[in-house]
Amino acid sequence: MSRLERLTETYAEHHRIRRRQGFIYARPERTELFRRYVGGPGRRVLDLGCRDGALTRSYAAGNEVIGLDVDRSALAEAEKLGIETHWADAEEALAWDDASFDAVVIGELLEHTREPEGVVAEAKRVLRPGGTLVGSVPNGYRLKNRLRFLFGRPLDDDPTALHLFDPVRILGFLAGLDDPRLHFVAGRFVRLHQRLFANVVVFSGQKPR
Repeated sequence: MSRLERLTETYAEHHRIRRRQGFIYARPERTELFRRYVGGPGRRVLDLGCRDGALTRSYAAGNEVIGLDVDRSALAEAEKLGIETHWADAEEALAWDDASFDAVVIGELLEHTREPEGVVAEAKRVLRPGGTLVGSVPNGYRLKNRLRFLFGRPLDDDPTALHLFDPVRILGFLAGLDDPRLHFVAGRFVRLHQRLFANVVVFSGQKPR
């Protein structure tokens, strides 16, 4: 069995148990920010780790979207949005030429990859000058995780999560891009202290023209 086939089995089961169809973590904040940064209409968009297209739906209208994921059953659902889909591993070299897309989306994917910096590098490669990279990751150093660490509890009960990200490393993903931005979202007490209470960090930047 190939690595891609193994990943398909793993994530099909993971999505079945933990992520019901159509689920979007931090839905209000993420859908609004992703829609804003992807832009459109008329944009060519690559959605890495699109799953069943739940988030894709917020920026698909009027744009040409290509969704990539390892979960074939999830991709079958994403196809119902009328987007093109590719069954592939985002950690492998992407199949498209340099400067092929106006926007690349990486939503809640990097924490599941072995070498997230490599995934981001490929995303930047296929971006056109002036194109936008937008993504999100869990806020690994939020207060909840710090308390778990203090009391000797696991920081994450998701067996597919391989990384925790702090703001410095997230900004590193945006190195070489213009107008780098971080948004700390999702949490009852975010207004008190973003970095301590936000559950998700949304990031974006533009490829220099």
